[in-house]
Amino acid sequence: MDLEDTLLMMPGPVPVAPRVLRAMSKPMINHRGAEFAAMYDDCCEILADVFQSKNDIFIISGSGTAAMEAAIGCTTGKDDVVVTLENGKFGERFKDIAARYGKVNPLENEWGHSFDLDEVEKKLEEGAKTVTLVHNETSVGIQNPAKEIGKLAKKHDALFIMDGVTTLGGDTVNTDEWGVDIAVVGSQKCIAAPPGLSMISVSEKAFDAMVDKERMPYYLDLKAYKKSGDKSQTPYTPAVPLFFGLQEALHIVKEEGMAARIDRHVTCAQAVRAAAAALGLEMFPQLKDGHSHYSNTVSAMKAPQGVSGNDIKKDMLNRGITIAGGQSQLSGKIFRIGSMGNVQPKDIMLTIQELEVVLKKRGVISELGKGVEAASDVLDSLL
Repeated sequence: MDLEDTLLMMPGPVPVAPRVLRAMSKPMINHRGAEFAAMYDDCCEILADVFQSKNDIFIISGSGTAAMEAAIGCTTGKDDVVVTLENGKFGERFKDIAARYGKVNPLENEWGHSFDLDEVEKKLEEGAKTVTLVHNETSVGIQNPAKEIGKLAKKHDALFIMDGVTTLGGDTVNTDEWGVDIAVVGSQKCIAAPPGLSMISVSEKAFDAMVDKERMPYYLDLKAYKKSGDKSQTPYTPAVPLFFGLQEALHIVKEEGMAARIDRHVTCAQAVRAAAAALGLEMFPQLKDGHSHYSNTVSAMKAPQGVSGNDIKKDMLNRGITIAGGQSQLSGKIFRIGSMGNVQPKDIMLTIQELEVVLKKRGVISELGKGVEAASDVLDSLL
């Protein structure tokens, strides 16, 4: 299967618009010159709307995990307690990063299950410098209650660090309104740029927490980013071609408008869920609290009885569509369909059509068309 004929329908990286690829082929420029400074400022201006934040915004040459580590490493001393909220792979990653720098007091939920806000508050009442949350846990397809966690963090005077890697640029995120002190996003998700950059917003409260730390990351020192950002630069050599691509991708975001972009993401995810229901597939997340929701950028479904999610993933790839399987202990138990970035109704329809064929060949369904019809009914609102 030719890579150019393969449709990426996984939770990142996502297909990149041709104009973004063309932008990345521009001649190299001086990363300390006026042209780069103008590009950096342009990106940060658009990102302020994406983040819905007046806080400082920086762009790091490194993936979303780099920004996660910057957030933790710059604010956490060896005696500082970090409450890490885990109900999926990336909540676990926050826990692992925090353990490198301070003391972790984790709230470990079964993956895919909602958090109990009372349990979160009990953890904070035990004393915490920081609480971390993955807003949209793509490993299990659940959107966690960031607004409510932000209120609890403020009540207990804790820093709130949020992974918005797969919601910023594609779903509602009100960084300042929710009291998020540090929010991070990756370039290759809803913003639909190539992998390799991460963006981070940092509040004054977070900067205040960076004073008198015995150890700080060197490359990921956010104080260095602030000092350089005041000059519209990065503290170290940036991945200039990726910046060209990011700027063009952000222009696409701006042209579409965040309200329309969010509506498109939400509607496409609803179409996938409607198709799943019509095909008798069960969503994986367990929504018990009334505050959590199904993800609007990736749908995680339980593998049908007698069929491995990995087999469904393999069959879909053989038909030209890349979806995702389960991670770690969920390998084979679930499969995931992404609906983020520049995904269009035709991409959803093709994916559901091919999924139906795979399920029929595997003996899961007996006839074709129910999923396509259900998805089409939802997607009509975007046409």
